[in-house]
Amino acid sequence: MKFDTPATTNPIDQLKVVGQPVDRIDGRHKVTGTAPYAYEHHDVAPNPAYGYVVGAGIAKGRIRSMDLAAANAAPGVLRIVTAENTGKLGKGKMNIAKLLGGPEVDHYHQAVALVVAETFEQARAAAGLVDIRYEDASGAFDLAASKDSAKKPEGGETDPDADVGDFDQAFAAAAVKLDESYTTPDQSHSMIEPHASMAVWDDDRLTIWTSNQMVNWAPGELAANLNMPADKVRIIAPFIGGGFGGKLFVRSDALLAALGARQTGRAVKVALQRPLVANNTTHRPATVQRIRIGADRDGTITAIGHETWSGNLPDGKPENAADQTRLLYAGAHRLIRTRLATLDLPEGNAMRAPGEAPGLMALEIAMDEMAERLGIDPVEFRIRNDTQVDPENPERPFSQRQLTECLRQGAERFGWSARNPRPGQVRDGRFMVGLGLSVGFRNAPTMTSGARVRLDREGLVTVETDMTDIGTGSYTIIAQTAAEMMGLPMSMVAVNLGDSSFPVAAGSGGQWGAASSTAGVYAACVKLRETVAQKLGFNSGEVEFRDGGVHAGNRSVPLADAARDGDIRVEDKIEFGDLSKRMQQSTFAGHFVEVGVDVATAEVRVRRMLAVCAAGRILNPKTARSQVIGAMTMGVGGALMEELAVDKRYGFFVNHDLASYEVPVHADIPHQEVIFLDETDPTVSPMKAKGVGELGLCGVGAAVANAIHNATGVRLRDYPMTLDKLLERLPEVA
Repeated sequence: MKFDTPATTNPIDQLKVVGQPVDRIDGRHKVTGTAPYAYEHHDVAPNPAYGYVVGAGIAKGRIRSMDLAAANAAPGVLRIVTAENTGKLGKGKMNIAKLLGGPEVDHYHQAVALVVAETFEQARAAAGLVDIRYEDASGAFDLAASKDSAKKPEGGETDPDADVGDFDQAFAAAAVKLDESYTTPDQSHSMIEPHASMAVWDDDRLTIWTSNQMVNWAPGELAANLNMPADKVRIIAPFIGGGFGGKLFVRSDALLAALGARQTGRAVKVALQRPLVANNTTHRPATVQRIRIGADRDGTITAIGHETWSGNLPDGKPENAADQTRLLYAGAHRLIRTRLATLDLPEGNAMRAPGEAPGLMALEIAMDEMAERLGIDPVEFRIRNDTQVDPENPERPFSQRQLTECLRQGAERFGWSARNPRPGQVRDGRFMVGLGLSVGFRNAPTMTSGARVRLDREGLVTVETDMTDIGTGSYTIIAQTAAEMMGLPMSMVAVNLGDSSFPVAAGSGGQWGAASSTAGVYAACVKLRETVAQKLGFNSGEVEFRDGGVHAGNRSVPLADAARDGDIRVEDKIEFGDLSKRMQQSTFAGHFVEVGVDVATAEVRVRRMLAVCAAGRILNPKTARSQVIGAMTMGVGGALMEELAVDKRYGFFVNHDLASYEVPVHADIPHQEVIFLDETDPTVSPMKAKGVGELGLCGVGAAVANAIHNATGVRLRDYPMTLDKLLERLPEVA
């Protein structure tokens, strides 16, 4: 099905099932422990062996020698896989460094060996006996020190720089100016389930049960590493315990499980230990950002500039932290610069809302600072500079943009009018209290997505697609889509996900999953409806599917009758035209936060949070709210505690476990309120929906920062905003 004109009225608009707060259909499996994650497929391969990954002990250099004698002699050891005994390995396109290093070492904890043994404990013990001697090389590990050598990144789909009008002249002439720098640190995804895989060979065919967000990308990547045809690799990932972008690509656990299984002839399980999740896989890179805003006295922005620096391994990608600034606020004169330094830290790559998440952490503090200089309320300042067209291309309108409504409704709901604009004036016992806000912004991309649907003689519809569910509710919204289209209750729909033998779907990433995957199911169900109508002798243009039956005029037939002679199977996909090029498709939010700051210790307590989101049709308010409150929680973490501490001498992340990399816990998070504006966007897909999972994070950190300033009068520009950064300045206001 080609989607190249805006959607009109269709069966989804009935909203009998879609749009309802349906419980997650996979929820029972998860709370009862019957949902098998990658390491837990116990019944598919008897007597598996266990692998333990040995990570490089240096950040840059080469292996001089590797003594395996003691490890090979340890109890239970079956094989030790290294680059020397695997044969020639290839390299995929999506990982910057080799998944199995040696003799060259590209980054700290790059996998250099896999010990395979009868039990996990034996593999772990033997791994400690592997004796590796290195030849260390000097490396670059400090973004601030490498900032001046950073270069414009090449090879992207769009130019990372932009110039509109004459920024320098307009900024110099502005009545009110802001020129400040902000920093965000390296961060770890810290998902609950570590990267894990189990590999089984059947002659020359490989099956891997793994934790991976993009099932369609994985076979080609593994095949490239293993120098084998991609059609002989099958990926199975029905349940994934969180990803946040850290599982977009296959990592060393999948490759090493495959190599270990090939060398031992056994099924092999590999799970990355937590330090390797931080250092061996990807992370969100640190940024340095300079923001300049010039405005007239009435608050009209005349010049806006955003320059950003990040670092990565050679041939890596930048953190595009200025992307949202290209689209978010009006301003005739504009400057965008993105620069990338070469660092020898582990790979930087996508982490939930890459670009916008750290970019808004800076931009939305700057907007508050500018509003303060102008003497204009921060809500009003943002509304005054709203735009309904792409600021870099005024001929290109937004398909839907209800940012002003998000801010106005949020301000009213949160009691913004009671906020004291003078910082440091409100006390509640030992706490100084402040309110802060920020804008949330994230684009709404779509990807080609397909599905297979089957109707059996019992009237049950089964959907198969390689779409994944990383805790986001994909199972449920896909079932809702099929139920709505076929006129069935949810109990008569089964959904099978996460298998590369199924039709290719969008996968989970980039906030494209919900809109794209359900549109693919919609397309397949349109074909099934046409097939059923023809089979039952109906005119497909007049037929109605409801209450488990097919209806037209005075005639009604049970849906199951269409399959009385055998199952009906159809397959289709949604392919998107150029609507996204003709119109800017984005999502918007207003984030509001109240904090209390202890007058003696500078401890920050988040007291209230509200998100008002405009993100097209909400397919399931219950699962969507779950995504948004999870994202808001992640935003609190980014604001107050999350930071991978870099050892700038030896090039690794020191706090590489969940004991020392701090994330929010229940005690850190207050009641969170989420409001979805009533909106449909017919230009995005037949579902008229967008995504919300990343929108819920974008801007939250800045809302916390702005609330801290309102509470204390202390302006912090370096994340995370830990109490030590506040404490030395707090006595002035406490």
